[in-house]
Amino acid sequence: MTYTEETTLFPCEGDPLVGILAKPAIPADTGVVVIVGGPQYRAGSHRQFVLLSRALAVAGYAVLRFDYRGMGDSSGAQRDFESASRDVGAAIDQLQRGVPSARNVVLWGLCDGASAALLYCHETQDPRVTGLCLLNPWVRSEASLAKTQVKHYYTQRLRQKEFWVKLLSGKVALSALSGYAAKLRQSKGNANQQKNGEGTFQQRMAKAWHGFSGRILLVLSGDDYTAKEFVEHTQTDVVWKNYQDHARLKRVDIAGVDHTFSSASSRKLAEDTTLHWFAAPGN
Repeated sequence: MTYTEETTLFPCEGDPLVGILAKPAIPADTGVVVIVGGPQYRAGSHRQFVLLSRALAVAGYAVLRFDYRGMGDSSGAQRDFESASRDVGAAIDQLQRGVPSARNVVLWGLCDGASAALLYCHETQDPRVTGLCLLNPWVRSEASLAKTQVKHYYTQRLRQKEFWVKLLSGKVALSALSGYAAKLRQSKGNANQQKNGEGTFQQRMAKAWHGFSGRILLVLSGDDYTAKEFVEHTQTDVVWKNYQDHARLKRVDIAGVDHTFSSASSRKLAEDTTLHWFAAPGN
């Protein structure tokens, strides 16, 4: 299908935001807003968001990728994913102004862009959002990072014969063991966080996840600590309990790819996974 691309300028609380709208000749009734993880702009790492938007447009889906306030070409004070909901809402408004047939909207986000999508849903319960494509969602805390490092680095390292040979020969300092002990202590901190309320951004993400009635695509990279942290966190935080039982969840684990799908082949895998999910019945 043919499509056009156009630069679009739209307001958010008095500041102009810049986006690129990919518009198919005959757009579907579902459009996509790509939420950029930070700090970066609407092209994405390795031009991933440019290429994704064009692939979706060829398939018939209008796509708006844009810069938050204070990022890229957009004006205003710089902000992070926890304070981007007004920007996301403005982008949805602009997508529907540019493509009125896009009555339903899917939010597509990588890393803290995925987190921002869930936080937007938590804050707004926007009925226009009927789907979420979440790649390697960001749930980092000191405890979650330490827990992931203990499980996926330190524990494996301690099982290697060469580590102990180097330690006994003096080639590895005792500080390596003390570092492991420190990470182990930090990893226990998450239990306290679970008991202290539900106000963290990770817990707000979980509430949005459980309360979302639309479809969710969760994509996790095999060679990515952020993805591993997400898995570890959701297995231990009580607010995330049974997240995998969401009635409309499709989880895809892609082995051998990194956080940003940096190779052409891994980028294509992310694109194809997204397109197959869009084409599945019930979208």
